[in-house]
Amino acid sequence: MKKWNLTILPASMEAIDGVTLNFSEANLFYLNLSLGFIMFGVAINLRIADFVRVIQKPKAALAGMLSQFIVLPALTFLLVLIIQPRPSFALGMMLVAACPGGNISNFMTAMARGNTALSVSLTAVSSTLAIVMTPINIAFWGSMYAPTAEILTEVSLDFWQLLKTITMLLLIPIILGMLLRKWKPAIADRLHPVMHYSSIAIFVAIVIMAFSANFDLFLSYIHLVVLLVLAHNAVALLAGYKLGALFGLESQDRRSIAIETGIQNSGLGLILIFGFFEGLGGMAIVAAWWGIWHILSGLSLAYFWSRSDALTTAEVSETKP
Repeated sequence: MKKWNLTILPASMEAIDGVTLNFSEANLFYLNLSLGFIMFGVAINLRIADFVRVIQKPKAALAGMLSQFIVLPALTFLLVLIIQPRPSFALGMMLVAACPGGNISNFMTAMARGNTALSVSLTAVSSTLAIVMTPINIAFWGSMYAPTAEILTEVSLDFWQLLKTITMLLLIPIILGMLLRKWKPAIADRLHPVMHYSSIAIFVAIVIMAFSANFDLFLSYIHLVVLLVLAHNAVALLAGYKLGALFGLESQDRRSIAIETGIQNSGLGLILIFGFFEGLGGMAIVAAWWGIWHILSGLSLAYFWSRSDALTTAEVSETKP
């Protein structure tokens, strides 16, 4: 892929498609290690029962899986057709949409007074299905849009190598975490709060690591994706909630699915961008800003829902004699 001299690049829409970010092999290793640590932290709170629950209550789980792996990628494709962003931005949006739910979705669901058990089950299943569905969605939707198909051709995306990488990043930490939960539950209980609440800090560290050598570039182009990511994230949250309503689910379940759909594992997205797309600048900036924005939007929405429930409860209490 064409390399640009970053010191003379204008901050234009056209230039971003040729920008690649500097990222060393050592930094990529630490990036992988960080994501593995995050996924391990998610997995130490998972049990076989979380997977069994999906079978016992299939309707809500089916809605959640459809929302993440079918509806969101399809709506992302439609959004790309409508807005027609630069090809690197468009492929970044498609890649983010192809990733599974993010690691802090369970915390946000609990804060939103959603169905936390459903959220945990969706996290477990989506992280496992992502091993196959993420590369499929990237390859399929990326090839459906001519400008992004050209990027896929230029980087010679290897589907099977992508599958192997995602398996190592997701499946192995999940298995290790669940084994720790099963065989050493006391240790898992002590580790979980620390690892759970440090996940946001770890993700921020991942973003800083990714852009530490390219901070001027990030500042030059971030304004081009702010509204794009805001719209994309809003579509994801709304799609999850509306699909839950379409399935006739209760409000708590709809909230869980909305958050699981709107909180994507953009850390995984960044690793794939640096590992398979040569650090393509437009993709990386979209994934990084999504990772920051979805924390703000998710926490804001969770707070709104929790406050609305509290106000409703207070109103009901006042009307009682």
